[in-house]
Amino acid sequence: MSTALPAYRNLLRAARVVFRGDEGTITAAFSKIREGFRANAALEPTDPKIPSLVKHAEDVATILRQNVVQGKLEGDVYKLRIHEETERGDNDSVKSPGGTLGASGGKCCSS
Repeated sequence: MSTALPAYRNLLRAARVVFRGDEGTITAAFSKIREGFRANAALEPTDPKIPSLVKHAEDVATILRQNVVQGKLEGDVYKLRIHEETERGDNDSVKSPGGTLGASGGKCCSS
């Protein structure tokens, strides 16, 4: 059995989880996913490109699930829809003196 179909379904599920409640974005994501898979539908199952394409689809699904968060403006505040698979860091690299703070190289504006 091809590994492309499970990767395709996984990617669709990831988009559905991340964009839940935003039908326009879900529709656009599904369309883009379909387009990407159809572009390679003519490849033979033994084509050496298949494993890297499947890996790419799996990586995109992981990034969507762990690193994409939608925000919605409610009054003057954005409410983020964080779900159970959203990666939560502790920001240690930002808090530590050796961490980088953007283009300034870690120095404060008044330094």
